[in-house]
Amino acid sequence: MKRILVFLMIAVSLCLSVSAKRTRSEQQVQMQQPKREFRGAWIQAVNRQFEGIPTSQLKAELSRQLDSLQTCGINAILFQVRVEGDALYKSELEPWSRYLTGAQGQAPDEDWDPLQFMIEQCHARGMELHAWINPFRARTGGTTKLSPTHQISLHPERFVKYGDLTLFNPALQENHDFICQVAVDIVRRYDIDGFHMDDYFYPYPDGGRAFNDDAQWRIAQGFENRDDWRRDNVNRFIEQIYTAVKTTKPWVKFGISPFGIYRNATADYPDGSQSNGLENYSGLYADILLWIEKGWMDYCIPQVYWNHGNAAADYTILTNWWAEHAADCPMYIGQDVERTITGTDPDNAGRHQEIYKMTLQRSLPALQGSCQWPAKSVVDNPAGYRTTLASEFYRYPALQPISPAMKGCEPGKVRKIMKVQTSDGPVLFWTAPKTRSEAERAHQYVVYRFAKGEKIDLEDPSHIMAITRKTFFSLEQPLDTTCTYVVTALNRVQAEGEPVKCKVRQ
Repeated sequence: MKRILVFLMIAVSLCLSVSAKRTRSEQQVQMQQPKREFRGAWIQAVNRQFEGIPTSQLKAELSRQLDSLQTCGINAILFQVRVEGDALYKSELEPWSRYLTGAQGQAPDEDWDPLQFMIEQCHARGMELHAWINPFRARTGGTTKLSPTHQISLHPERFVKYGDLTLFNPALQENHDFICQVAVDIVRRYDIDGFHMDDYFYPYPDGGRAFNDDAQWRIAQGFENRDDWRRDNVNRFIEQIYTAVKTTKPWVKFGISPFGIYRNATADYPDGSQSNGLENYSGLYADILLWIEKGWMDYCIPQVYWNHGNAAADYTILTNWWAEHAADCPMYIGQDVERTITGTDPDNAGRHQEIYKMTLQRSLPALQGSCQWPAKSVVDNPAGYRTTLASEFYRYPALQPISPAMKGCEPGKVRKIMKVQTSDGPVLFWTAPKTRSEAERAHQYVVYRFAKGEKIDLEDPSHIMAITRKTFFSLEQPLDTTCTYVVTALNRVQAEGEPVKCKVRQ
């Protein structure tokens, strides 16, 4: 009996030790606020949150959401602008979306452009704006009437019906060309920071329903089976649209958010994940790892929407798998807010899984951020989700990660930095650095502050006072001590120039 008691005491001691180590490790990861981290949120139209709302009210609602997201540290908005071959922006190629006005082809009740509005609002708040499209979806079940200018109305032979959906046939080069034309139009006319696509390529399987691309398969050449041919159709499209975006504006980041499982280990051992669900590779014909290998993405956001402990698709297993396969592609994890708050933290039964998930993501060096689905849930703050982001994980500002493929000319030093006493109080002014190309042009500035005698450490984000597009910064009052301000310039992809110091009497 004594031996059993001793064994139990040792076991309990070990468990407590492991728990303490986990707690310390969790605290360390939370305290390690990175200087560069993608902190995104998807603002979607497909949930019909915009549909038929008067423009003035919609502007107010979008502004409210952005204010809330800004104050909890979100630094990138992925805004849905194309749901089903339509447009939530002014387009001569596709009709206004019913998800905006309630009827496809019907213009808003005011002369406004939602995409341009969101660009201006995000940039004013120091956020990036990524225009998000669905490439192949052309009609959903709720769309009862098509605009005469919709592509289905103009070219019905280019589409495939699949249950309640109608899709641009991915096998047709004409469709690839048209979608790329849409992409180039958006990138050329709007000052977006990124161009984003979600997880829909070939449709999600609907039971045993077949996707009818028989006519194209019969004339296909060079393939022994249809699956390889379908994957090649998507691969060719991804390469084409990536090239189209980068040729138009090289600094615009191209990213994709694939379904959270690439392949199951049962289908591809040892390269697949220990999961048992729908695969990108065989279900949606999306060969994500090939796109990473070829450099056809500037970032990837797999939708790892399940909780830790899910039998078919475990968050921990899949997050680690994507980290192991990130290679040189910036990899961020898609987080599902509403599912997360239904789970139980494996290390703390008294709370949900947000802290566990975010801590795991941040602990893996290959993962450089997260994206929250949906943004509206972050704003609504269920179970304190938004509060935890603001107080624990996103306490300090963060610059964006830089893809190795996008490294280019860094901006020069800011010039003529000085403190000026104005009628509104003391203000730090500077002049933009001289530039020789668009790649090195300063588009933003980082303002750091250090106390007298404090070591200048630009890698510590707690010293970042602002990331701004302005060439001035209002200083805090009262001014009764001395400190050092440091200002650096950022180019379009947030590569940072050399610092310039300015001592200020406070």
